Amino acid sequence: MNVLPIEKQTQIVSALVEGMSVRSTARMAGVEHKTVLRVLLRVGERCQRLMDERMRNIHSRFIQVDEMHGYVQVRQKNLNPARHDTQAMGEQYLFVAMDSETKLIPSFLVGKRSAANCYWLMKDLESRLFGRVQLTTDGFKPYVDAVDSTFGTQVDYAMLVKVYKGDEENRERYSPSQIVEAMPIPVMGNPDVRRISTSHIERQNLTVRMQLRRFTRLTNAFSKKLENMKAACALHFAHYNFCRVHSTLRVTPAMAAGIANEIWPLAALLR
Repeated sequence: MNVLPIEKQTQIVSALVEGMSVRSTARMAGVEHKTVLRVLLRVGERCQRLMDERMRNIHSRFIQVDEMHGYVQVRQKNLNPARHDTQAMGEQYLFVAMDSETKLIPSFLVGKRSAANCYWLMKDLESRLFGRVQLTTDGFKPYVDAVDSTFGTQVDYAMLVKVYKGDEENRERYSPSQIVEAMPIPVMGNPDVRRISTSHIERQNLTVRMQLRRFTRLTNAFSKKLENMKAACALHFAHYNFCRVHSTLRVTPAMAAGIANEIWPLAALLR
């Protein structure tokens, strides 16, 4: 059997987590781009299992949740139900939950921006946390029912609702409209108003766009299949949590959260 050497696999994964595209990685490693995708899918599955096992009983005080836009195969405006799978193609969102103190990512989800996916994200997040937390999301309304259905009364939950100048929904220019006001709105429990913020998770969105090539704006490095996007996200967050030293913490997020004792080498994600 023609098995790719572990050194070559490590080289491929290292390039992917540093923000290189699949074809750039293939040229650098001297392999076919399909080989890179096969490595990505295998390692992504391994990373997903790894985080499912490790992200348990997390002691956290403040969690921020946000979602970021991406797409698979075609942009939403070009999605044709007669030719495309409307669930697996078109716009897809990456939902991310982050501990604002340790910078750990305990839970994430890739899918449509829907009430159902809000629920599944919150259900997964609730199963990984230990104790009461303060949770902050943006103003996406389905979060309210999702939090109520999963956390119940065991959470201090608030929304940070941003008011934009002009019509944000129908804007034509690329950059977002000017923010006029950010309103912290307690929803349930007794959240500390001073800690109602999404600043840390929004900075995490920048990290994703810089380190995960298929989320980089205005390029052709978008995902061609939904399974590839999910595998890439699993690899990114496993590397971020366990292998990458955070510049302000000076340890990995997993070490800061107490679920790892040392910095993991990249090769640990391959086995």
